Amino acid sequence: MTTGQAAKEFCRTALTYGPGGATEVRVYDGRTADLPGWEECGFELLTHRSAVNDWSDEEEITRVHHREMAELARKLTGCNHALLASHIRRSPEESKRHSDLSPIPLVHSDFADNYGELLRNLYRSGDRAEAAQREGVSPDVVVKARRLMILQFWRNLGPRKMDLPLAFCDARTVSRDEIRPFPVKNYAGSGFDFEALAIATPEDPAAHHWYAFPEMTIDEVVAFRTYDTDRVGSDEPYWTPHSAFRDPQVELGKPSRSSIELRPLCVWL
Repeated sequence: MTTGQAAKEFCRTALTYGPGGATEVRVYDGRTADLPGWEECGFELLTHRSAVNDWSDEEEITRVHHREMAELARKLTGCNHALLASHIRRSPEESKRHSDLSPIPLVHSDFADNYGELLRNLYRSGDRAEAAQREGVSPDVVVKARRLMILQFWRNLGPRKMDLPLAFCDARTVSRDEIRPFPVKNYAGSGFDFEALAIATPEDPAAHHWYAFPEMTIDEVVAFRTYDTDRVGSDEPYWTPHSAFRDPQVELGKPSRSSIELRPLCVWL
């Protein structure tokens, strides 16, 4: 297994675990690390040039970027379908719209064991079912799928240096015993309730191997797995812990982070 010591240190910073509070960790430069890719460690930096011209144009993002990321998800996973219903942008402007759209300074992974059943229920009717049908996919395909996976994508839309970049933890270094489901209610005012995963503070902070990718450009994206029905109930991690963190070289807000996240639902028949 590749350890953090194989890579150049990016910074030392405090990450908030829950429960447990702030813990100082070393964040390593993922560009210098011999990491095996998202299927093994949970995340991977990829080169991807988008055809989006205006990242402030919600319609263009939905029309162009959703298709791009669905195509990338299919290519990376080999799934039959990749469905996208929405995206999340994080910036000072979005934070004013809802606090849930601020960078999240908590060590977490987005979905708990029961997310698969929640997804199947969401696609039985309503907005998700309509979005699938627009892509020519019957909602029943999701309901009866043999496997469901969430492979997320994170892209920096702002300056290469930012105050609150995103760090990713090698999923192989976080055991099932350390995950802690917690409820998320009415996320960003959407009415959506689900369970996410907090991560317990390790006895030895060095046991969790943290990485960031300094100075990401708009032509790069991080892919990371946050759910997989094939791994639920096993000791194989479907979670990829991640957290916003303070870059000690950047003053808060100068510049602020501006980013976009998409969460394709990968479906196998």
